[in-house]
Amino acid sequence: MGSFNPLKVKNKQKRSELYGKEKKQKENSKRDDRMRRRRHEDKNPHLREARRIKNVPKTIESKRTWDDANPGDETEGRLNVAFDVLNPKRRKVVGEDQPKPEEIIPEEHQEDGEDVEQVGAPDKDGEEDEVDSMLGSESEEEDEDAELNGRTQEPPDRAPSEAPSAAPSAATAATDLNLTPDALIQRFPQLFNTAEHDPKVLVTTSINSTLHWEAQLLTSLFPNSRYIRRTAHFHSYKYSIREIAKYASGRDFTHLVIMNEELKRPKGLDIVHLPEGPMFHFTISNWVEGARIPGHGNPTNHYPELILNGFRTPLGLLTAHLFKSLFPPRPDIQGRQAVTLHNQRDYIFLRRHRYVFRDKRATEKSIQGADGKPVKGVEDIRAGLQELGPRFTLKLRRVDKGIQWMSGQEWQWKAHDEKVRTRFNL
Repeated sequence: MGSFNPLKVKNKQKRSELYGKEKKQKENSKRDDRMRRRRHEDKNPHLREARRIKNVPKTIESKRTWDDANPGDETEGRLNVAFDVLNPKRRKVVGEDQPKPEEIIPEEHQEDGEDVEQVGAPDKDGEEDEVDSMLGSESEEEDEDAELNGRTQEPPDRAPSEAPSAAPSAATAATDLNLTPDALIQRFPQLFNTAEHDPKVLVTTSINSTLHWEAQLLTSLFPNSRYIRRTAHFHSYKYSIREIAKYASGRDFTHLVIMNEELKRPKGLDIVHLPEGPMFHFTISNWVEGARIPGHGNPTNHYPELILNGFRTPLGLLTAHLFKSLFPPRPDIQGRQAVTLHNQRDYIFLRRHRYVFRDKRATEKSIQGADGKPVKGVEDIRAGLQELGPRFTLKLRRVDKGIQWMSGQEWQWKAHDEKVRTRFNL
């Protein structure tokens, strides 16, 4: 006699009861196995460590594929080829007739396993813990009062410090701007200027735009920035982007930022590196103002620290250098503000926080490293974050050689590129 299948019972009520019993029986069996394994691993801790090392979830980022890079692609600094500049053992095409070396076999770069689907955008930077909130910190309130009282005074001399700071990421590798290919520097010398000078940003909107408040928020995000409205009067002269860029360049502005709208919401962000480009076109999604973030804080006029994560290709490093040039190279450490640009699957998540270090409470855990183990030396210290806003997501669509479309394109996003889920451009 064959096995009994509860799904073939004709009575619907009886079939539902049998299915519930079978499901409960399977859950009880899994729970018993899990508890039995836990008791066994408590006696043998090395078995738990071995299981955790073996059962690492497979994600799309861990199975990311790279393009075959010819030597000419690197010397010419091409942006349409996605090869890993941070990995010295990246795959290269040696030749059609020559066999590939043993160390670049594709099986070594890809591992078998099931994908673990990640729902939504990684809001690791955006999550806020009530225990870590700084709203109840007395020392923080005293610091903010001191900052408010000193706004009218001249800022002190800024101590030189390196920017941006490299922070490790759980999903992607940290960005090392020192590994930028020389061909890319020679191709965009105006963007890779190493002279340390404070940027000056001109912020504006598209013609007949209603996003005046949103554009004004960008002036608090980018230091040394100024917002100028584009007139919407019928009889007034409509200045083009080239004319505005020429005007801004003559007044020592280093960047021009244009916010575009759709249905009275931010839809695009164009960034022009003055005086002659290049020009980057981004689309904006998930725009959230700081006032709408629960437990948000108010930003100060301190220069923030810049954190760049996940830019690993020539195009990604070019984009990272663009964002680096928007922020002064000497952040104010005493302001404790940090702007994070996290690239994951070609989506750039922008977050701005204020951090604080305080004493750990008895109900809190110690600071843990990337391996999940407590960090030695900081057992009694707890780090708290408070998001300042605004938060939004950027996606790079086009890179123009000069200003606007007529100057030609260095790189352009194509829809068929996303058919391969494991290939990314940044």
